[in-house]
Amino acid sequence: MKKIILTAALCLPLSAWAQPSSQVAWTAEQINFVKAGNPVKGEELAKSCSGCHGEKGISITPSYPSLAGQQPNYLYKQLQDYSHGERQDMMMSGLAQSLSKQDAADLAVWFASQTPAFQSPTVMKYDQAEKLIKTGSSDRLLAPCEVCHGSDGKGQVMDTPALSGQSAEYTATTLKAFKSGERHNDIYSRMRSIAETLTDQEIEELGLYYQNIKN
Repeated sequence: MKKIILTAALCLPLSAWAQPSSQVAWTAEQINFVKAGNPVKGEELAKSCSGCHGEKGISITPSYPSLAGQQPNYLYKQLQDYSHGERQDMMMSGLAQSLSKQDAADLAVWFASQTPAFQSPTVMKYDQAEKLIKTGSSDRLLAPCEVCHGSDGKGQVMDTPALSGQSAEYTATTLKAFKSGERHNDIYSRMRSIAETLTDQEIEELGLYYQNIKN
């Protein structure tokens, strides 16, 4: 009997063993709370964010993410994760802890309402990136990136971020952080399990590919 139970347990997907890496639970109530954020108040709060993320949420520093046009639920979750320690950064952690949940929702909907960034196109081939985005990798059991992030890179309403127009440097740095485990606030290790299979070349190409998509 013990052998049967052990065999069955070993056949469970890895996600069954993983624990959530965030205190944000996407209930209908939570989704509606973020959706009801006040963009007018968010605009006022965002003035303190402009030094790094730009006046309209478009960063001029490649190492800082542009937030304009980002999915509001994703932005809200990141602020909550910074606040509770699931995601860590010397500057962002302190700032997020100073915000109420209402502040976070207000900021999220304001940034989401802004025109997304678009970087100057970089001429190069993205053979490996395009394959991963459109067809995935059966050898590594990877679904296409567009299943979650969309064929246009705009993400999804729940908490999958938009990648189109984001700086290649920031996207690559983020993937490397997931790969090393430095960043670990992805629910059920979704991005960590993907990133750890990617080569450095694939990561660089993915960053450049999404940077060149115009939202």
